[in-house]
Amino acid sequence: MALLKWPKPGRNGTEPPADSGDGRMPLMEHLRELRNRLIIAMLGLLAGIVVGFIFFGPIWQFVSAPYCGLPQAQELRPGQCTMLILGVFDSFFVNLKVAAMFGLVVSSPVWLWQIWGFVTPGLYRNEKRYSILFIVLAVPLFLAGAALAYFVMDTGLSILLGFAPPGALTGITIDEYLSYALIMLIVFGISFELPLLMVFLNIIGVLPHALVAKHRRMVIFLMFVFGAVATPGGDPFTMIALALPMVLLFALAEGFMYLREKRRPKGEDFSHLSDDEASSLDDDTSPLGDVTPVGDPAPIDSRTTDTDPSK
Repeated sequence: MALLKWPKPGRNGTEPPADSGDGRMPLMEHLRELRNRLIIAMLGLLAGIVVGFIFFGPIWQFVSAPYCGLPQAQELRPGQCTMLILGVFDSFFVNLKVAAMFGLVVSSPVWLWQIWGFVTPGLYRNEKRYSILFIVLAVPLFLAGAALAYFVMDTGLSILLGFAPPGALTGITIDEYLSYALIMLIVFGISFELPLLMVFLNIIGVLPHALVAKHRRMVIFLMFVFGAVATPGGDPFTMIALALPMVLLFALAEGFMYLREKRRPKGEDFSHLSDDEASSLDDDTSPLGDVTPVGDPAPIDSRTTDTDPSK
């Protein structure tokens, strides 16, 4: 049998890594990368919170505008928008929540990029080309969800406060209003990212279009259920305002998945590849890399194998 030997380690990475032996990043390196990316994301959020504290006045006027435009906001003091502060520390927490809402929105490009940067090393080369497209779409989608939440808050609050019996005052506390606004912002912003997650799962081969098309009606139904459960008020208007854009984005995501699989070459099949394979998909090399035989075996002569004693 011919002897085989590995080439010397070089930049092409033909020799397996000495630390893992299977081409995977060690667990400790994963944890260090996760820690570093969390620190960067938290620093971006902290910077946004600091800016929110500095410009609290105009930010608060913008945040409170949906409620202050309602007739119920002027029942305690006619002509003036009034919200109650009931606790000693509520004033400080109001400033903190407003600054946190502002920081969450402003720093969304930072923490969304850190999330994608943590996922990208596990992708193949042909999948990494969607990295820029992901972040270009993720940030506007989150901001669009947050903007939609802001514009439907007044109608949602009007419906909810309209159930008050005649003669009852409908004053609310600042803490309740900010909790409602923060939940609306997060729910709408994250919900708008779900169709993008579907596209990502399709790109890496986890979610084929055929499976999505098969369960399309169930997915749309679950979106309306999610809209009813996730929205803090639970009123029909807010539920529909969340579910309809999600259905539209779902349709766009499904269309992208269909066109992508239709345009993909029939020979492009990666099902035979291992999840831990570190070599590039573009290289036409053997799994062992550049294997060099040491000495060729001598040709077998049929005459030397003949053991007939008569010859």
